[in-house]
This record gives sequence, structure tokens and C-alpha cells, in this order.
Amino acid sequence: MPELQFQIEGAEAVPHSAVPLLSMKLRITNLPTSETIHTLTLKCQVQIEPAKRRYLPLQQKKLADLFGEPSRWSRTVKPLHWMNTSIAVQGFTGSILIDLELPCTFDFNVASTKYFHALDAGDIPLCVMFSGTVFYQSQQGTLQVAQIPWDREAYFKLPVAVWKEIMDAHFPNSAWLNLRRDAFEQLYDYKVRNGLPTWEQVIERLIAAEKLMSQTFDGVST
Repeated sequence: MPELQFQIEGAEAVPHSAVPLLSMKLRITNLPTSETIHTLTLKCQVQIEPAKRRYLPLQQKKLADLFGEPSRWSRTVKPLHWMNTSIAVQGFTGSILIDLELPCTFDFNVASTKYFHALDAGDIPLCVMFSGTVFYQSQQGTLQVAQIPWDREAYFKLPVAVWKEIMDAHFPNSAWLNLRRDAFEQLYDYKVRNGLPTWEQVIERLIAAEKLMSQTFDGVST
């Protein structure tokens, strides 16, 4: 019976892709056994493990949206589910290197995007957990089917620079914000009433008004 092992040997941005894609170089090994693998239906659960790296004060500030104040992190910093994906692997004997492509999003309603955006350097600790079905040829020449054990996983430190490269290629000098329809209608109404040509000017006007109100309130309090 195959004893498959998994190792991630690298990662890179997929150039010229229609959507943001990260390609992980996944090595699948069936050594020291010698069965011929006919096909492999591989399911992958990708998880971020934020407790496995350190954070500078500015990064801690940005991560407050996810984990709260650093004093609470011993209770709030837990693994973050990134995505589930699957891939059909062609037949091989011994080992094979494949591209495991992961679609990325710049939606700031998603916890993984908030986490990635808060980091400006270093690595992103990842754990990929594997399951699925393997079709192989036994030593007697018969076709066999087996399940991949649930304890199969691989760890990888994804450079933050790779994720930023992907986002910069698809969203140069911009970010994507998803709003509820009613919130968007209010914002759009404000834009039209004030004759503001761009959404950047809408946000800048609202932030300036909030700062002025805060300063006025502070002045009254003192």
C-alpha cells in the first residue's frame, strides 16, 4: 500500500493569470515502496498558523482587527483557515513534482487578506493538510484503491514578498473593498451630493470630517 509523503519545495506568483494565483511546488513521494501510482485525487486544506512567527509593533497594530490587543493574543491567536482546494495528479512511480495553484483574494472581508496585508516582511507560516484517494497497481499487478491518511500534512514558510507580488500585479496601487448594498448606496449618495469625482476623495472627505469632529470634541473636553 502506498505511503505517500508531501513536501512543499517553493512557491511563486503565476504570471499573466486571469485571477491572482499562487503556485506551490508540491513534491509527492511514494518511496521506499515501488507501487505504480495510476492517479491521485488530492484534497488540500490550507491553514495559516500565525502563532509561529513574531510581529513588530506596527504589525501588531494592523492585526488588532483580527486578534484584538496583544495582551489578549495568548487566547485569540488561533490557526486561520485559508482555503480548500483539490487537484487530480497524474500517474507516477517514486515521486512527482506538481504545481498546486491557490487562488488568492484581496477582499478585506476575508480574514486571510487582513492577515497578509498586515505583514510587510518575513514569512507566512502555512500548514497544508492532505486527504483524498489514490489508485495504484499492487505488486501482483492488480488495480487497488486506498485513502490517504488524515495525518498527512506539509509545512511551508511563504515569503510575504510573494503574496505582495501577486496583489501588486493584479491590483497596482489599489485595494478592493466589498460593501453591503445599503452601505454602498449611502456612500454613493454622499459622493453625488458633494460632487466628488472619485471614491478616494469621498473617503478623504469623510476621514477629514471625522478628524475635525474629534479635535473639536477634545477641545471642548479640555
